[in-house]
Amino acid sequence: MDAAFFKIFCAVAALLLTRTTLRAETAADLIAQGDVCDVKLQATEALKSYLPAEKLQPKNAQLLVKIARQYRHLMSDAAARDDKLELGGIALDYSLRAAALAPDDSMAQLAPAITYGKMLPFQSNKEQFEESHQIKNAAEKAIKLDPGNDLAWHVLGRWNRVLADVSLPKRTLASLFYGSIADGGKLPAATNEEAEKCFKQAIEINPNRPMHYIELGRTYAQMKRTADARAFIKKGLAMPDTEKDDPEIKRQGQEVLAKLR
Repeated sequence: MDAAFFKIFCAVAALLLTRTTLRAETAADLIAQGDVCDVKLQATEALKSYLPAEKLQPKNAQLLVKIARQYRHLMSDAAARDDKLELGGIALDYSLRAAALAPDDSMAQLAPAITYGKMLPFQSNKEQFEESHQIKNAAEKAIKLDPGNDLAWHVLGRWNRVLADVSLPKRTLASLFYGSIADGGKLPAATNEEAEKCFKQAIEINPNRPMHYIELGRTYAQMKRTADARAFIKKGLAMPDTEKDDPEIKRQGQEVLAKLR
């Protein structure tokens, strides 16, 4: 290699290295800007930074988790069912991509479970039945990867609370209509006691989320433990909001509280 060619080679290599570094810094800057909006629950503004960052780092699983979260927030704000399902579908796509890219990342594995849970109220009975298995599996995998993931414990607790309240006739109908689906066409076993355990674990890990307390209170209401239900729901209602869904969860908690005798 002659001296002139060597100088050109070094100059080109330095330029490529500089461009790569600047590109990475630009993506990092965009993500940091999006994070500021995310903390403020400004989903539309966050996406203005996150989506350009995705073009620079399309295989950044943590970024895809953040983007999925914004679309779930927009889903909560949407009024029409079709809009909610469309936004939920986008969130699910990002969630599944993140989970596929990061099989050992707890939050990436949890993202589909959270998104499925948000979409359940707007889906058919068959879809709800199929996705209930996926929610449980994803939450359990997230906990296995990181036992300190309080959101994963919350999702698993909520799954148990909701399924524990499904009547025997509904379980029988599910078995009859969807018998070819995974797990022999049966809704998996779920108990209020298991929900209680999960929510208590979530509170121990992160005592600053009001939803943990309210959901534990709702579980106690199902268990007819009225005094405990009142105590935990009231505690959650008195706490400041930390998540996009907190106002809705508090509304649900107030409804349960009003029905307690």
